[in-house]
Amino acid sequence: MDLKEIQNLIKFVSNTGVAEVKLEMDDVKITIRTTIENNTEATYIQQAPQAQVQQAVVPAAAPVAPAAPVVAAPAVEESKYITIKSPIIGTFYRKPSPDKPVFAEVGNTIAKGDVLCVIEAMKLFNEIESEVSGKIVKILVDDMSPVEFDQPLFLVDPS
Repeated sequence: MDLKEIQNLIKFVSNTGVAEVKLEMDDVKITIRTTIENNTEATYIQQAPQAQVQQAVVPAAAPVAPAAPVVAAPAVEESKYITIKSPIIGTFYRKPSPDKPVFAEVGNTIAKGDVLCVIEAMKLFNEIESEVSGKIVKILVDDMSPVEFDQPLFLVDPS
């Protein structure tokens, strides 16, 4: 893995807003760690063999700010709601394309298998389907925002 590939990986990770990524190949181990509080990002590269460890810190480009909620609902007890979480890291989109309507809005009734959003990861657009039926109470992520694995996306009232 050359320096250009590592720089491209750093740019990709900083655009997704992921806190930490570890990549292990035959002769290279890379850890990219971002901390949003103090806006720093560091990359550690370790090459095999283990007896001779070479580490380098590569500064990253611009870090990404955390996503803010799309719709603010009145203070409600969220324990009775089901949280739909992101199954992958990538960029969250509420629409299939810019000229199409959104997949789901607050107040919509959804069924199991309905497409709620699209998450782009590595130039692939993955449709995220609902695993529950109910009514969307809150959308927790802005459109076109980076999301992490297991990050809450929607709150659904199953009743």
